[in-house]
Amino acid sequence: MKQDNDLRNNLKSIRTRLGMSQQDLANLASVTRQTISGVESGQYAPSVAITLRLAKALGCQVEDLFWLERDLPEIEALLSKPVPNDHQTRVSLARVGGQWVAYPLIGKDAFRQDMIPADGEAVALSHLIGEGEDESQINIDKVRVRLLDDNLETLHNTVVIAGCAPVISLWARATERWHPQLRVQFNFANSMSALHSLCRGEAHIAGMHLYDTETGEYNTPFVRDVLAGRQAVLITLGVWEEGLLVKSGNPMGIRTVTDLVSQGATIVNREIGAGTRLLLEQTLQKEQIPFHAVQGFNYIVQNHQDVAQAVALGAADAGMGTASVATAFGLGFIPLHQSRYDLVILKEYLEEAPVQQLLSTLGHRMVHSQFEILGGYDISKIGEVVATV
Repeated sequence: MKQDNDLRNNLKSIRTRLGMSQQDLANLASVTRQTISGVESGQYAPSVAITLRLAKALGCQVEDLFWLERDLPEIEALLSKPVPNDHQTRVSLARVGGQWVAYPLIGKDAFRQDMIPADGEAVALSHLIGEGEDESQINIDKVRVRLLDDNLETLHNTVVIAGCAPVISLWARATERWHPQLRVQFNFANSMSALHSLCRGEAHIAGMHLYDTETGEYNTPFVRDVLAGRQAVLITLGVWEEGLLVKSGNPMGIRTVTDLVSQGATIVNREIGAGTRLLLEQTLQKEQIPFHAVQGFNYIVQNHQDVAQAVALGAADAGMGTASVATAFGLGFIPLHQSRYDLVILKEYLEEAPVQQLLSTLGHRMVHSQFEILGGYDISKIGEVVATV
């Protein structure tokens, strides 16, 4: 039979997983080796009889071997971050503010602990590439996404949170157990990056913990500035302790940021926009300590866990972080500040069912117990609306 351009198969992967050669399979299915080669390469569309014999020989269903590419829908989505045009890109998807958003699963974004399953594969839109531009280098902001499953219900029932608090993942998993049809996608981002992601329409909720020394307020001044008139509510997730993470037993006797300089300690720092970096800068300025006087000030990592790991492995003597992360890594902790962690939600998203389901679980005991056993959090005001802008 002639080639069918829509027919796809994974005959080779199943065959090799079972330790069969092409000839082995050909013998079992009573076909020639050339037939097996032609099917695997996509140059030959087998008859119904051959298809059934192949499935029987491999001990699987026909649907496990063959599928039609056109059976899977494609949608247009906004990319949350640019990717090279020639990059084969796995993405996860969510509906945010009436549009599809594709989140590239590349590098660290492809993992939490286990690799994140993809919802589809992104394909560049050719009309976005200008004449004379190098297609292998250009970054694009919209893609066609070829879905890996034709069930759109999960995608529509996805709520996206951008933030840096590790407890968000605990909250998300507890919520998914309570609402099995809901999917919570947690995109790691520091406080300012999360807020900008919300503003760009890439997330339903932004988590942040930034303190404004001029007003003495948490988060609200930054929200007003970035959202520039768009209406939002701030809901408290909890108040956490922030301070210096040090080696177990605190062998250098560090008690304040001043000790970092006097003891010649090397620190690990966070990127610009992170709440703990802002706290470190504010504390150093209050003590009139120049940033450059602190060894390692420009040694940058991207999250709370990386700070803790750098201290635990001896790559740094100290770093700013939270009490809960220090406990998780078996580190010492020097408290310096209590910071309120808020969830920022555009008012237009509040009536969406996935968002409502997620927020409803802030009052559940199973969520509270996860926070309480972790330690380092005051959740007495969890779920309270603390500001509207």
